[in-house]
Amino acid sequence: MLILILITSLITSINAASIVSRSKSYPLPRSGVLGPQTSITVGNSLISPDGFERSATLVDGTFPGPLISAQKGDNFSIQVINNLTDSSMFLSTSVHWHGLYQNGTNYADGTSFVTQCPITQNQSFTHTFSVPNQAGTYWYHSHYSVQYCDGLRGPLVIYDPNDPLAYMYDVDDASTVITLADWYHSVAPVLRFIIGVNANTSLINGLGRYPGGPASELAVISVEQGKRYRMRLIAMSCDPNFAFSIDGHNFTVIEADGELTEPLVVDQITILAGQRYSVVLIADQPVDNYWVRSVPNLVNVTTDGGLNSAILRYTGAPVADPTTSAPAVFQNQFEEWNLHTLINPGAPGVPGYGNADINIQLIAANVNGTFQVNGTQFVPPSVPVLLQILSGAQDATQLLPSGSVIVLEANKVVELTLTTTGLTSGPHPIHLHGHTFDVVQSAGNSTFNYVNPVRRDVVSAGTPPEQMVIRWVTDNSGPWFLHCHIDWHLDDGFAVVLAESPSDTLAHISPIPAAWDQLCPIFDALTVDQLGGGGLLAYEEAGNISTILFPYTPPPS
Repeated sequence: MLILILITSLITSINAASIVSRSKSYPLPRSGVLGPQTSITVGNSLISPDGFERSATLVDGTFPGPLISAQKGDNFSIQVINNLTDSSMFLSTSVHWHGLYQNGTNYADGTSFVTQCPITQNQSFTHTFSVPNQAGTYWYHSHYSVQYCDGLRGPLVIYDPNDPLAYMYDVDDASTVITLADWYHSVAPVLRFIIGVNANTSLINGLGRYPGGPASELAVISVEQGKRYRMRLIAMSCDPNFAFSIDGHNFTVIEADGELTEPLVVDQITILAGQRYSVVLIADQPVDNYWVRSVPNLVNVTTDGGLNSAILRYTGAPVADPTTSAPAVFQNQFEEWNLHTLINPGAPGVPGYGNADINIQLIAANVNGTFQVNGTQFVPPSVPVLLQILSGAQDATQLLPSGSVIVLEANKVVELTLTTTGLTSGPHPIHLHGHTFDVVQSAGNSTFNYVNPVRRDVVSAGTPPEQMVIRWVTDNSGPWFLHCHIDWHLDDGFAVVLAESPSDTLAHISPIPAAWDQLCPIFDALTVDQLGGGGLLAYEEAGNISTILFPYTPPPS
């Protein structure tokens, strides 16, 4: 199944005046920003981000959810409260803190059926974890079936008061966090049955337009001439990637997925689902309005009429649509292999392909619309993998789902090669929980780099016959998900679990909160109706949209 998501339009507003942040400063508090010690409420609300009103699954009633802002070294305690009521969508939930290692707190990773059971209606769970050595741009989203496609997504930024690249920018605050997302007019439990889903809109910071729809508000990014802005781009997409550019402006990439990079100047950057980049934009052009373009990798897309566009507005410019044009050909487009990690560069282990302690080959294939990795479709187990390990399961023959769990020894260098076959579109963004990894071969590049490759947590698998090769060290005991971050593809089986040193897991993550132990008994007691998601009615509704459907399957339980 390759999900062609016909996405058009986008963009959101960041009208608030920027607060100037000097080197070593910490962003000032502002409305809608949460700290690391907080609670978030997952519920249902009617919203119309593109002029079409629908019920959605939201954090604190907004799309995207509120920014969670912290400082390097902070301890997190985030209570997730489930107030879901709309049974057309899923009524249980989980929240994953994308990009955070969760070293020693695997149970707080928020991954349904891998590290926990979902949080049921009228229940809550508090994720308590520390992030001692990470700073950068992250995000949070549901990790229960395709729930995040219905809206449960939001930004998370950890600021470093000693950022070694702070000399490059003047402004870095909530107004410079830019989220890119796709949006659907039908609920995700219906769309998950369709082979070839069409999204209606793309949004930036929660606003956009769809073809034939009203001239809804577009995002306005406010800048002051002469200042330098660290813009944190977050791809919250369920499917497409975006080619991002701003008319008349270059920008300098300084971060990929929470890892600082050597500065790289580009005039366009492609960002895949789950990826993040920090780019420095210098507001050095005449005072005016400039189109911001974020074009999805789909056919017949356009930026006409404000589709797939936002507005960069200089202070003093009139409130009007831009009249700028994109270049006919971009001269300095982004290529991942030109990025190099700034701090402690170099892949672990002995250089050279195949010279790691553990060498893994994965082949992802599309079989009759579903996905398989090394011949097995991932199906969520009824007992989370972490609970299986804590109950005594130690090797791949004991761990479920059978064929989808790979056991790794502790403190070994792993080199993983992934190729795709039988997939008619791409690229597929591959995300590893619990780690960042060094991309020693980027898809589309024939050379290897063990000296100073980019380090990140989401990488393109490219298109056949390309391959990607990554390396990391197994220093974080526990089960970690490796999956395609196109959420429809994950739902259709594009995933495996990497179980690092199961015999060490209990000692590594103790003590385990008593509330975590209660999640599964409560969830397992639910009836089919209490799961939500529409059941057979959702399948019938999918049949009214398309005749190309998967066989009916119940929601994960």
